[in-house]
Amino acid sequence: MRVSHNARVPAAPPSHDAYDADEALMLLYAGGDMAAFDRLYARHELAVWRFVFRSVKVQAVADDLLQDVWFAVARNAARYEVKARFRTWLFTLAHHRLVDHLRTAKHHASLDASDDDARSLADTLVADSGFGPVRQLQSREQAAALIAAVEQLPLEQREAFLLQAEGDLSVQEIAEATGVNFETAKSRLRYARASLRQHLKEFV
Repeated sequence: MRVSHNARVPAAPPSHDAYDADEALMLLYAGGDMAAFDRLYARHELAVWRFVFRSVKVQAVADDLLQDVWFAVARNAARYEVKARFRTWLFTLAHHRLVDHLRTAKHHASLDASDDDARSLADTLVADSGFGPVRQLQSREQAAALIAAVEQLPLEQREAFLLQAEGDLSVQEIAEATGVNFETAKSRLRYARASLRQHLKEFV
């Protein structure tokens, strides 16, 4: 039996949250809405920058890589499809750009973090990544120890850890971003956490 238009229950309009979701904003940008791009950039700029900076350890290089990542967002906008979280897609672009850079880079300066930078990373890694052993990082020494421990991780473990800490990616999303299977991503995270706990056991 055919239902008349008058008998239909009208569909509820999309919620404000739906319009504000990263994926919705990216689709709006793909359609020409520059304000949507500005919102995405403001929302994710710092996390992407910290992710690449912790790997290249040079601020100017990290700045260039950040710009490259967002250029890639712009270049790929017309082909963007919602197949995963926008954040996963964004950090996949960041991963690929970082890999390209590390293949060609010959020299990397050591990390010399300021007090604020050291504390910022410490707070991020402890609060956002679920890294539990370090309850409080109240001194420059403690925060610097955490940065040094992260820096000493093998590249693949450090990247997996930072994708979770800075990118808020799940294990499956880390696997997708780095092109490995779930168990490999899980293993890299497990080894990274074990190594960090060993390095930071005096602060537990």
